[in-house]
Amino acid sequence: MGLGNAGALVILVTISMFGIGMANKNFSADWNGNWNHTAGWPYGRWNANQTSKRIIVGGSENWHFGFNYTDWAIRNGPFYLNDTLVFKFDPPNDTTFPHSVYLLQNFWSFQNCDLKRAQKIAQVTQGGGEGFEFVLKRWQPYYFACGERNGFHCKTGMMKFAVWPFFR
Repeated sequence: MGLGNAGALVILVTISMFGIGMANKNFSADWNGNWNHTAGWPYGRWNANQTSKRIIVGGSENWHFGFNYTDWAIRNGPFYLNDTLVFKFDPPNDTTFPHSVYLLQNFWSFQNCDLKRAQKIAQVTQGGGEGFEFVLKRWQPYYFACGERNGFHCKTGMMKFAVWPFFR
């Protein structure tokens, strides 16, 4: 009884996301093969001074059409529980296209930019000013996408990314 291509793909993506999230940016070993254990496993010992971060999605690029947010998430991870993602985008006007933020239900919906069962978490007017904030409260994968133009921004404009927050 095999998993089939879809099941194997889901397992591969899950393992990859876990591996990316677990990557230790402070990894080091000396010439004798002694690992740097001072940080603790996997991300270091809890420090009362550690707090959750407020992360602007896309950095200085904000939330806009044509920026590769999946690549951004990989380069800026890992993300942790209680971190806040901030989506900043201009409200619709004569010179900009509207943007929104959807939370997609699963990996298949994410891959296909299928918004049928997605939850709209930010309206087109909520990205102005300080932006729309979303707190990563659960240890689970989160799939985000722009749902404007019936998923065109997600499919063609690369306005989608996934994160799986980890414990600090």
